[in-house]
Amino acid sequence: MSVVAATLGVARSNLVKQTTPQTSRSRGRPPLPDAALVEEIKAVIATMPTYGYRRVHAALARRAHEQGRAPPNHKRVYRVMRAHGLLLQRHAGGAETRRHDGRIAVARSNLRWCSDGFELGCDNGEKVRVAFALDCCDREALGYVATTEGIKGEDVCDLMLSAVEHRFGPVNRLPHTIEWLTDNGSCYVAGPTRSFARELGLEPRTTPLESPQSNGMAEAFVRTIKRDYARVSSCPDARSVMAALPGWFAHYNQLHPHRALGYRSPREFIAARQTKEAMSAL
Repeated sequence: MSVVAATLGVARSNLVKQTTPQTSRSRGRPPLPDAALVEEIKAVIATMPTYGYRRVHAALARRAHEQGRAPPNHKRVYRVMRAHGLLLQRHAGGAETRRHDGRIAVARSNLRWCSDGFELGCDNGEKVRVAFALDCCDREALGYVATTEGIKGEDVCDLMLSAVEHRFGPVNRLPHTIEWLTDNGSCYVAGPTRSFARELGLEPRTTPLESPQSNGMAEAFVRTIKRDYARVSSCPDARSVMAALPGWFAHYNQLHPHRALGYRSPREFIAARQTKEAMSAL
């Protein structure tokens, strides 16, 4: 072989490769049939039709772990959804918005809570107005108030109290100060509302004037509720919407995948962090 290679002026390894029979060799596991995955994907988007492939993959992965099997790869989920026309239309972007440089998210839970309100229209013309509170670390919805009237300072006080009791139980005052971030709505900046907040141990903080994006975490939650829940649900009247709100908030907390949380729901994120902290303490 060496003599032949030298005579022809080619590398010996090249001759060895050309004279050795080639055998097909597959790498990794063979691809699974797409039919079963397509049915699983359709089942997810039948319930949550506004989910993109990342959130669909998170839902499929959760179900796979519950059933004790390996989850599908997110690239495969994307490929299958694209091949079957199940992807959402790409968002083309909107108008230029005011820039804000502050960071809303915090490193630990119960350091900063944010609050905002939104309005849901019903088919019969009625309006439901909702105010809510979120933790700026784990994104859990700590509570909400809903009314067919305007949100008043008394409603915000009830919301703050329910948020405190949700996290710390029936206490008279928080064990440490927590920031309370809101916009400059009259129900938030009223003197009695701010005084009640400080009595609970909350420190009121407001966004700059004409800059609602500075409370962007709350704004994102509003978009999620309207897009993933209200828009795809039947809203014939205010009574129906008020009855649906507890289920929407429960689903968001327990199952809604959040990109900033590694496509885990707020409750999954909290449980994972508590487990990690418990292991570190051992």
